[in-house]
Amino acid sequence: ITLLKAGIEEPQEEVWSPTIAIGAPVTIPESYVADLTLRLQLYRRLSTLETDQDIESFAAEMIDRFGPVPPEVEQLFEVVAIKALCRRAHIEKVDAGPKGVIISFRDNQFMNPEGLVRFIAEQGVSAKVRPDMRVVFIREFETMKQRLTGTRRILRALAELAEKAKTKKPNLS
Repeated sequence: ITLLKAGIEEPQEEVWSPTIAIGAPVTIPESYVADLTLRLQLYRRLSTLETDQDIESFAAEMIDRFGPVPPEVEQLFEVVAIKALCRRAHIEKVDAGPKGVIISFRDNQFMNPEGLVRFIAEQGVSAKVRPDMRVVFIREFETMKQRLTGTRRILRALAELAEKAKTKKPNLS
């Protein structure tokens, strides 16, 4: 008998959405998809995508239906990928600008603190933890594409670190 049949609701993981401030227009322009209702449906579907494969499939579908995607939509796909990585890494907020990326962890916690300390140390002077527990990655991003790609690269590394912690077996000795 399932918990639902027994009248007991399974505890659901709290749904949360990271905040991404990247300074890029991330929209589906009216000139690309004229119908507002359809645009809203596309945004809704985009918000559910979790993997690079899902995003690539969605992008292919958009190209098939509406033609080549404009830069704003390409940037939107990048931000959707960044958001998915944030959820995997337990990152609440990302601020990216021409000089680097600032990351805030949800509840100021990271699932693999030792791995994070090691990762920051490997970055040398180009990464540091601020007193407010935000992590700063100093980078030079001359273009929006570099900013999006660089941010995604950092977040992918953090997501992989976080997931390593989940798969570690507890040391019972």
